[in-house]
Amino acid sequence: MDPHPSYDYHFLLLPEFSFIGFAALMEPLRIANRFRPGASRWRILSEDGGPVTASNGIAIMTDGAITDVDHCDCLFVITSFNPLDHYTPALGAWLRKLDRQGTVLGAIDTGCYILAEAGLLNGATVTLHWEAIPAFMERYPQVKVSQELFKLTPKRLTSAGAVACVDMVLELIAQRHGHDLALTVSDQLVQGRIREPAEHQRMQITRRYNVHHKKLVSAIKVMESHLETPLTTEALAADVGLTRRQLERLFSSYLQRSPASFYLRLRLERSRHLLQQTDLSIVEISIACGFESPSYFSRAYRKHFACSPREDRQGPKYAD
Repeated sequence: MDPHPSYDYHFLLLPEFSFIGFAALMEPLRIANRFRPGASRWRILSEDGGPVTASNGIAIMTDGAITDVDHCDCLFVITSFNPLDHYTPALGAWLRKLDRQGTVLGAIDTGCYILAEAGLLNGATVTLHWEAIPAFMERYPQVKVSQELFKLTPKRLTSAGAVACVDMVLELIAQRHGHDLALTVSDQLVQGRIREPAEHQRMQITRRYNVHHKKLVSAIKVMESHLETPLTTEALAADVGLTRRQLERLFSSYLQRSPASFYLRLRLERSRHLLQQTDLSIVEISIACGFESPSYFSRAYRKHFACSPREDRQGPKYAD
């Protein structure tokens, strides 16, 4: 006998929400109901009960407003572009009310901003899309962030977004209705396998840069973990057991650039994410990315992106 014959999910769609994230949540549940009728029920909400337009321009009809719901088993907040533009005190109060009543709260990618702004993630560990993590950590240092595909705890469910939502829902199905049903749903989705939550979101460095030299891969890992306080080339080389000349030869041979040039590009890319996803000042961002001089930061930024940090501040923000 199914120990949990039915489970209610509520999906809160906010303007510019991620359509793929929403579909990736819904479809595994729909398929599971084909093989286990009534396993899940769901309801789609918006703040005012009206239709909501996704970031791709498609509008979705909803089943009601947040004021129509006083209690539910589980609620997912689904957003994407500019999440805090759609946060309101009334929304925060409603989420806190659900939390007090025992509702399990979930978020897809930047939906974590909504829960964090409502004060519902303090001390929690969450995951969201790797590109949004730096900005999120700057704004909410009290929240622990993981780069896992999804993170499930008894009271909080978070996903990096997009296809990772499928993996998360498959795990929820396995927990509530058995592994066999989860495997059946995975087969129907031509998923191949159910990924573990601890699998890293991003392609491994070897695939991302098409390099396989262990020392070079190690050097890039060290760079990515020291963007705010960049190491000198000598210190980086010593960290991976090479001389400076050996490290320079590796970067030149495999990546056609110097270690310093590659490191600078990583820091500038991080700075662009912070520019477009946070309200930090340009000076604060330059410091957060290891630039002691704002003027040097601006010159390097313009050279790399063909525009100044100030000009780029109004550029398109992240969305999956």
